[in-house]
Amino acid sequence: MFKGEKTRQKIVVKAARLFNQHGFEGGSMSALMEATGLEKGGIYRHFSSKEELAAEAFDHAWHSAFATRMQDLESVPNTVDRLKRFVENFVERRPAVPGGCPLLNTAIDSDDGNPVLRERALNALHSWRSRLASIVISRIQKKEIRRDIDPKRLATVIISSLEGALMMSRLEKDRDPLLAVESYLEGYLEKEVRFRK
Repeated sequence: MFKGEKTRQKIVVKAARLFNQHGFEGGSMSALMEATGLEKGGIYRHFSSKEELAAEAFDHAWHSAFATRMQDLESVPNTVDRLKRFVENFVERRPAVPGGCPLLNTAIDSDDGNPVLRERALNALHSWRSRLASIVISRIQKKEIRRDIDPKRLATVIISSLEGALMMSRLEKDRDPLLAVESYLEGYLEKEVRFRK
């Protein structure tokens, strides 16, 4: 990797932390300069705008969070147990980029004010939901999951439950909402989703 590419990547990593913790508006140019150790011109040498940097920073933060959540799933042979592991990963493992879920943070931060970031967050959500749904679809035929389960709806229930619990946990500074949703989803997956002969 060339020096310019290393510098660009360093800026993205530092900006991801800043934006994920303080939002787009809270990630001021002076805060970016302090975090990266670069002057304004040094940052703009690599990015045409703050919006471009924020979009790449979101991608970096999201990929980190997504990889953490999907960690070890392929080693779990049964789909219901794989989904339960996903829930456990969400609750127990922290992504490398601090500040909570970049998807939740960015969706709220950019809802009305930043169409580029909103589009990135929307694409991340669709990709995440599709990935979970594809896990389910492939296993309905193998009789691991009940045939009447709608894969997209199941993915929506899992994601919205976890994200809502994360928001409550962060707001209340208490893990109980996350633990309650983890317990609920484990029971739901076992009783309502797993195929029974």
